[in-house]
Amino acid sequence: MAQKPRGFGARVGALVASAPKWLPVLLVLEGLFMYILALKVAPGPLRGVNPDDIDGLGLISALPTTAFIAILIMIVSFFVTVAQSTDRKFLLLFQIAAITFALHGAGALVADEPRFPTAYIHAGFVEFIGRTGETAISIDARMGWPGYFALFAFVTKAAGIDDMTTILQWTPLLSNLLYLLPFVLILRQVVATTRARWFAALLFVLVQWIGQDYFSPQGFTFALYLAFVAILLRWFGRVETRTKPIPPKGLRKLLGKLDAMTPGELANTGTYRADKLLMLMMLVALFVASVASHQITPFMMLGVVTAFLLFKRTSLTWALPFFLGLIVLAWISYMTVGFWAGQIDTIFGGLGNVLQNLRTNTADRVEGSDPAHALVLQARLGILVVILGCAAAGLFRRLRRGVFDRSALILLCVPVLALGLQSYGGEIGLRIYMFALPGACLLAAYAFFPNLPSDSADVREETVPLRKRNVRFNPEMTKKLSVVLAACFAVLFAMAFLVARYGNEKFERVTSGEVAALHYVYDHDKPSARVLYLVPKEGPEVTPTLPWGERDIERVNFGGQALVHKDPTLIADSVQKLKEQPRNSYLMVSRGQVSYLQLNEGFPADWGAKYRAALDKSPDLKRVFSNDDAALYTWKKFVRGTEIPEPNPYQGRGDPTSPWTPVGIGALGVTWVALFGYEIIRLNGPNRAPRARRRLLFLAIPAFAVALAVIIERFIYIALNN
Repeated sequence: MAQKPRGFGARVGALVASAPKWLPVLLVLEGLFMYILALKVAPGPLRGVNPDDIDGLGLISALPTTAFIAILIMIVSFFVTVAQSTDRKFLLLFQIAAITFALHGAGALVADEPRFPTAYIHAGFVEFIGRTGETAISIDARMGWPGYFALFAFVTKAAGIDDMTTILQWTPLLSNLLYLLPFVLILRQVVATTRARWFAALLFVLVQWIGQDYFSPQGFTFALYLAFVAILLRWFGRVETRTKPIPPKGLRKLLGKLDAMTPGELANTGTYRADKLLMLMMLVALFVASVASHQITPFMMLGVVTAFLLFKRTSLTWALPFFLGLIVLAWISYMTVGFWAGQIDTIFGGLGNVLQNLRTNTADRVEGSDPAHALVLQARLGILVVILGCAAAGLFRRLRRGVFDRSALILLCVPVLALGLQSYGGEIGLRIYMFALPGACLLAAYAFFPNLPSDSADVREETVPLRKRNVRFNPEMTKKLSVVLAACFAVLFAMAFLVARYGNEKFERVTSGEVAALHYVYDHDKPSARVLYLVPKEGPEVTPTLPWGERDIERVNFGGQALVHKDPTLIADSVQKLKEQPRNSYLMVSRGQVSYLQLNEGFPADWGAKYRAALDKSPDLKRVFSNDDAALYTWKKFVRGTEIPEPNPYQGRGDPTSPWTPVGIGALGVTWVALFGYEIIRLNGPNRAPRARRRLLFLAIPAFAVALAVIIERFIYIALNN
């Protein structure tokens, strides 16, 4: 008999029954479309962003209500998918990518120009290398680590790209999407449920507020760091069951119990030797690229691989950290001489000053004059406290279930050791937070989903608690409650992210008027020019709050500081500073600088307009460029015959050397070949070719000692003679 056609009610019932399949897709697409419209349309009721509405709280004060609703819809969509018993990988990844777009792409959606002034000087380094084919550490110390800039100089020149505006605009979003790929690979190597893994990935997006993902070597090398860790865990991970008896008492008993617990990582099995060799070469390549591009990232990589060896979480040997460590020292000693030759005390003066470095990165950062902006700084510390609290709770809950997550704990704790280094201009705390995020987010996810995945083939993604006693709640109810709590925390983190990430938007936002003012300088910088920027106090740690250095970095000098006061009529110090400068020097007043002074130094709300009016009335100054966002002033009269000075000559690799340098270079080559050969042979197994490995060690140890001694000799000899 033919089946009767289903009625309308039956079709509706079938549609409702299949809602778990189509509802998350519909929600995330609706939220994404709604968010784009909310930010891109003209300002009006419940829509659009008016930059004039941005206050001390940052961008969140100007976002329409519909933008918050859209973010909420996308987060709900994610948790509807997570709550299901199936692992819909591509949908979950798309949902996280959509949330990433909403949070990390907000600045690009609402701004006419790329945000964050420091990105422009990095574009200037790229332009300089592409135009001259050289690096010049005498212009800026960052040119001593030119790998990132040289890479983009090659790419832009090969592609015929002259304007990097689009690249600068969307780099923060693309960077965070790039970070997700290796982080998801890291999550695949941990013993956790699907919910824990994907919630950790979401947390990684929600608490990444520090803004180091702009066009910078730091943002690029952080992606290399994540890939480095992912390769270590995936291809060189090591998990061994403890066979030794647990000591009867004391600290050794506690350590023995921890060692006997279920490992929180998956063992590496079934990998071919050729694959391992390729991945070992990839590890070295990632490390070398980081060494050539950034000052801190290589030490984070080195710390992680060393900790993995100490806690027996990698199958590699101790030859690798010595091999990698020598690469870092060699680069600093041989390739950045122009940076450290005359300032040894400045570079090494912060070593070991943990408390001072900590204060520089915490207490000094919560100071401010604007009450609303003070909330931004407190929100950042609040996110830090909450995510670390969740990580501690997650570690405790896993230990209660007999699981010890060594790798996650290593990834969390190793970056903290950087406090013993320099304060890094007061920003080492931000770097520590950034590098600690992978471990912190993974452990924080365990605070909500601590159980191990079921080993039953007929139960998909169900979790089975290892602890059988004192079960006070229904496991099914506990699972549902965990999802609800995780969703609530995700919403709170998302709102806090908008405050923490874009809280400086009032002065980090760059306008077309400010860019046009500096383009005027670049058009008149032959043979050289100088720009003075406004500071409440003079000092080397005060950097310009303007889009500086986008072009002609060897001709335009931004080293001049003009002292300003809360009384906008007191312009004598600024005028005198400009008078002391050579011809073709400009005093720049910009919206970003004025906003910074208002939020952080307590300058009056109308200070900018009154200060410009006072400069306009000065008989000694001439305004050569102005718009609503910026103005340029120069000295009205120069002595007849005064010429514009030539720019300071920049030098290439004509660096000082030491008598033992040739010997050190030879020792470096011998050490690297011997240690790398030792590591390659060891890939075949711990008992493979012991005699050959022993000979390589006998060759590597004295060569390493000689190479290290020459590096030390270079530091001492060059510092004393320069």
